[in-house]
Amino acid sequence: MKVNLSDGEWKLMNKLWEGPSLTITQLTAALREETGWGKHTVITMLSRLEAKGAVTWDNGETARKYRPLLRREDAAQTETQSFLDKVYGGRLGLMMSAMVDSRALTQKDIDELTAILESAKGDESHEE
Repeated sequence: MKVNLSDGEWKLMNKLWEGPSLTITQLTAALREETGWGKHTVITMLSRLEAKGAVTWDNGETARKYRPLLRREDAAQTETQSFLDKVYGGRLGLMMSAMVDSRALTQKDIDELTAILESAKGDESHEE
């Protein structure tokens, strides 16, 4: 599922991804210190997320309990592709070059990327 999330929607979704279903009151309390949002802002955000197909709700004992429909992995993949397209014209190599040039990669990062690339190379050989 491809859903683009605003920064605020990411904050709300992160709370939903952390655990069980939450009510509007619980979400407001969980986000208040970080965002300063009140109940009406949380309701508005949930309505937008529901319209995007990212959340749904179930009837709780006294209030609706919201839960994510969108998986964190799917949101991260969509966000990553959007970033790559916007900043680097979709070119992963250009981004990696910029990271290497800025010395932003640690040895751990390099080892992890090498393993990912080796895995991708192995996947390609199965497709041929």
